[in-house]
Amino acid sequence: MSINLSKGQRIDLTKTNPGLVKAVIGLGWDINSFDGGNNFDLDASAFLTDGNGKCQQDTDFIFYNNLKHPSGAVEHTGDNRTGEGEGDDEQILIDFSKVPSNVHRIAISVTIHDAEARRQNFGQVSNSFARVVNEETNQEILRFDLGEDFSVETAVVICELYRHGGEWKFNAVGSGFSGGLAALCRHFGLQV
Repeated sequence: MSINLSKGQRIDLTKTNPGLVKAVIGLGWDINSFDGGNNFDLDASAFLTDGNGKCQQDTDFIFYNNLKHPSGAVEHTGDNRTGEGEGDDEQILIDFSKVPSNVHRIAISVTIHDAEARRQNFGQVSNSFARVVNEETNQEILRFDLGEDFSVETAVVICELYRHGGEWKFNAVGSGFSGGLAALCRHFGLQV
């Protein structure tokens, strides 16, 4: 049975789901009706950070141009440029057994591609969610519906998976940023 989380809630992932090694982070969204003349292209990404919340190298940033971490621990399944259809729009796969020991957090975010030039923001996006699925059983463990709290933001850190006492936990973050992907990269210690 899947658990629904609210912003700010945390939950044990591996402790309450013994045997969970491979997880699918499914991300989805809908675009509100608008007449902006441009299509929306939302992009999921993952930042593998150290204990200070910073990426140690560029390869710790997983996105549409770097689909797989060198360790094999995190893999983006590919860019969905339209977001049309039901279910997950993009997915990130995590193999907890392969996460390097220096990685303490995996932050999952969604950004709007070319948001400033297209005059787009998360105020025009609805029904955003993140869910965690056990890859082996295809069972949904939890779901976090983001809500409609955003207006001018062009990037959102949706959730974090983090180490705690040898186990992995999930944090429903829901934190918005202006400045798109570049702002997120700077936040996580990467040069843009």
